[in-house]
Amino acid sequence: MTPETDPPFRRIAAELRRRITEGELAPGERVPSTRRIAEEWGVALATATKVLTTLSLEGLVESRPRVGTVVAPAAGTPAPDQGRPRNQGSAPAPVTGSEQDGPEGDQDLTRARIVRAAVEIADAEGLAALSMRGVAARLGVAAMSPYRYVGSKEELLLLMADAAFGEAAYPAVPPEGWRAQLELGARTLWSLFRRHPWLAQLGSLTRPLLLPNLMVHAEWALRALDGRGLDARAMLDVHVLLYGYVEGIAANLEREAQAEAATGLSEDEWMDRQAPAFRAITSSPRYPVFSRLVQSFEGGYDLDLDTLFEFGLRSLLDGLTGLVEGRTEPRAPR
Repeated sequence: MTPETDPPFRRIAAELRRRITEGELAPGERVPSTRRIAEEWGVALATATKVLTTLSLEGLVESRPRVGTVVAPAAGTPAPDQGRPRNQGSAPAPVTGSEQDGPEGDQDLTRARIVRAAVEIADAEGLAALSMRGVAARLGVAAMSPYRYVGSKEELLLLMADAAFGEAAYPAVPPEGWRAQLELGARTLWSLFRRHPWLAQLGSLTRPLLLPNLMVHAEWALRALDGRGLDARAMLDVHVLLYGYVEGIAANLEREAQAEAATGLSEDEWMDRQAPAFRAITSSPRYPVFSRLVQSFEGGYDLDLDTLFEFGLRSLLDGLTGLVEGRTEPRAPR
């Protein structure tokens, strides 16, 4: 095929390859995300994912969690014939159901590899960039091959979540006191959501994820409350309240990443652009308390989610102390 008739993913990869090899994109610098590629070239997210997979297999780019895809430190000038990837040792070409792409091929495919690849995509690019076809492209196998191990994207998401929640364990001997145990459980969950921001987007309190590794965290929290005179409803309410708090704060991690990818603006850059609207609000007599508080900050109010998480956790546990230690009675539901 000529460059004019090459598939879209190859033409886009060739352009990005040129930018890298000619120094327009330096090592460590972010390359366009799958969302940006899809918008700029008018292609599907699966095609955009295949572009980045092509460059990754060539060693030109690498994924960094919550940073995105960047130019690899050792990215060099490719050989003259590298402008159009070949099957062996390069990006996968378009496949049929019976074809086998990539240096490893379908025979080395496992459910664990599929889940790991999917987690890497979600960590680097967010859930919106995740597709079964994109996972196949990342692994260098035929587009339909993952379906032999995972029945659907929905099943894959559950497997990803279970794997992510299983990355942390608790000590055999818990710290002394219910509060220290709940603090450890909450901070463990927060660290997992921090590592995998997409994780907080999957479930809801009313339709919880019934996953073995998530139940490990629930069991830890319930054990901390067990034997303290609380009835079954109160125990579960406290557990759900605490989990919902952690998940609710964590949901903003992925939302911020999505907003930055969609706008191309960091949080600070976005806030700078809101300055006129912000000044209009703080100068209005309708919001005197808010205006006074904002003006009391010399350098402005800096919202840090880690700090907010710790503040909220401490406040929640302070409020629950009387209930857990038997000094107050839980209110009956209306």
